[in-house]
Amino acid sequence: MEIAVVILNYNGEKFLKDFLPSVLLNSKKASVYVVDNCSTDNSVKLLKSNFPDVKVIVNSQNGGFAKGYNDGLKQIEADYYVLLNSDIEVTPNWIKPCIDLMESDKSIAGVQPKILAYHNKKLFEHAGAAGGFLDKDFYPFCQGRLFDIVEEDKGQYNQNKEVFWASGACLFIRSKLYHKIGGLDEDFFAHMEEIDMCWRLKKYNYKLYYCAQSTVYHVGGGTLNYMSPKKTYLNFRNSLYMITKNYDGFLFFKILKRLFLDGLAGGLFLIKLQFSHIWAIVKAHFSFYVQLPSLIKKRKAIKQDQTTFNPVGLYNKSIIAHKFLKGIKTFSDLNPKDFNK
Repeated sequence: MEIAVVILNYNGEKFLKDFLPSVLLNSKKASVYVVDNCSTDNSVKLLKSNFPDVKVIVNSQNGGFAKGYNDGLKQIEADYYVLLNSDIEVTPNWIKPCIDLMESDKSIAGVQPKILAYHNKKLFEHAGAAGGFLDKDFYPFCQGRLFDIVEEDKGQYNQNKEVFWASGACLFIRSKLYHKIGGLDEDFFAHMEEIDMCWRLKKYNYKLYYCAQSTVYHVGGGTLNYMSPKKTYLNFRNSLYMITKNYDGFLFFKILKRLFLDGLAGGLFLIKLQFSHIWAIVKAHFSFYVQLPSLIKKRKAIKQDQTTFNPVGLYNKSIIAHKFLKGIKTFSDLNPKDFNK
C-alpha cells in the first residue's frame, strides 16, 4: 500500500526546521509531501535546499486549510493520506498502529493518534486530544479535553475507541473516500472543516477512530493563536455552517437555539471585557446569513446522497450544562450511557 504524509505549510519555516526531521526519521515506509500554501517566507527554499527527500507542491494561492489540502491532494496518488500539521513532532512507530487499525476494518474511514501537548508532554493537546465527540447541540469536545480544560495523560484513554470526529491536526484517511465526498469544504477556510468532513463520512455509515497506540506532540496555535478573535469568528461561523449542512432534523429550532447560546457566549466575553470576541461572533452570524442559501443547497445534496447514518460518538446531553451547571471537568466523568453506540 502507498502512504502519503502530507504537511500543509504557510510561512512555517521554523516549524519545518524543527519538526520535519522527526517526520522523515519516523516515516520510512511513507512518502512525505509538503504542500506550500503560497508562503511569503523562505519555506520553499528551505525545503529544496535542506530536505531533498521531501516532495514539494506549491499552491497558486492561500485558500486556507481546506482548499490548501484539496488542491495539494489532487496531485498525490496514495492509498492513505496522513494530514499532518507542520507544528507536530511525531514518534517512532506512529504510522503503523493507525494503518493496522484501518486495515482491520474497511468501514473505518479515518483515524487519529493520541495528541499530546508539545510544551507539556504529560497533557493532552486542545486540537483533538484522544478523539472527538459532539453533544446534542453539536458543540465539539474530546476525550482528554472539555472546552479549555485539558487533562493529564495518565493512561485513562489507552484503548482504541470509535469517535464522532478525528482531528485534522493529524488525520489518517482513505484517499478514495476523501475524494469521493469532495474533500474538505473550502467555504470553511479553516477550523471545524475536519468535523464537517467526518460528519459527512458518517452519513455513508463509515467509522472514525482514535488509535491509542500512536502518539504525536502538537505545539498548537501555530498558525492562529487559540485566543485570537479570528479563531473565535471561524469557530462560531463554521459551527453554524456545519449544523446547517449535516443536521437531519428540523433545522429552524436547532439553529435558533444555537444562536441563543452564541448570545450567551457573547455575554461571557462582555463580562471579561473581550469586545473583539463579541464583534467576532456578530460577524460570524452575518456571514452565516449571507451563506445560508448556499448551505441549504449543500444540505439538500447531502441528504439526497446519504445512506445509513452512523451516530456513534454523539452525546445526547448538553456538554455546556454539564460543565457550567454540574461542574463536570473531564470526559471520564460523563455517563457512557448518554453516548450513542
